[in-house]
Amino acid sequence: MDVVATPPATASLDRRAALEKTAREFEAAFLSEMLQHSGMGRARAAMGGGAGEDAFASLLAREQAKAFADAGGIGLARHIFDSLWEGTDA
Repeated sequence: MDVVATPPATASLDRRAALEKTAREFEAAFLSEMLQHSGMGRARAAMGGGAGEDAFASLLAREQAKAFADAGGIGLARHIFDSLWEGTDA
């Protein structure tokens, strides 16, 4: 059975893409928590949606944080990526 090794350049690009994705996901999770703690995840008394509104408000905060991180966020993903990339031999 022959095993085809990934060329080093491709492996490096794959590693870079994976680290960038991980850094962006971490930033999105951080932003989601910040949005929820700032009140975005809390139900508004005026809407009166109860428990269902609470559940969907947190989903909304998570999706907004993901969109924010994908659009460049606050720069946290770049710092995380740089730290992770520094630790690789790629």
